[in-house]
Amino acid sequence: MAKTEKKRPTTPKKKLTGEIAKAVKAALDKKAMDVVVLDLRHTPAFTDFFLLCSGQNTRQVHAIADAVEDALRAAKVKPNHVEGYDKGEWVLLDFFSFIVHVFTPQTRDFYSLERLWGDAKRIEISDEPPSKHA
Repeated sequence: MAKTEKKRPTTPKKKLTGEIAKAVKAALDKKAMDVVVLDLRHTPAFTDFFLLCSGQNTRQVHAIADAVEDALRAAKVKPNHVEGYDKGEWVLLDFFSFIVHVFTPQTRDFYSLERLWGDAKRIEISDEPPSKHA
């Protein structure tokens, strides 16, 4: 009998609101790829959401991270902690209730956070930025 692969819970395209929506829009505005939000509220995680996305290279990773940080600073929200900016392979922006992870494709594959947090609900993000009313 073949093993059945456990499917990840998926939330159909859902409107995100508040700060996470601003972060998603900023990432998409800089052409972030493979944008995924993991809802960690029903897991033993230390935060409510992960926003994961990729840039094609370290220069784009920096641009995406800068855009997210700028968009949230404009809303009077500063990250509690930033890691990895110097190298640019993986930039982590910790905003307490959510964490933004911006990776190069190779680094994202290596760490595989989506697999590691496989019990989290995935919120599908379209290629279109969220509406201004989000």
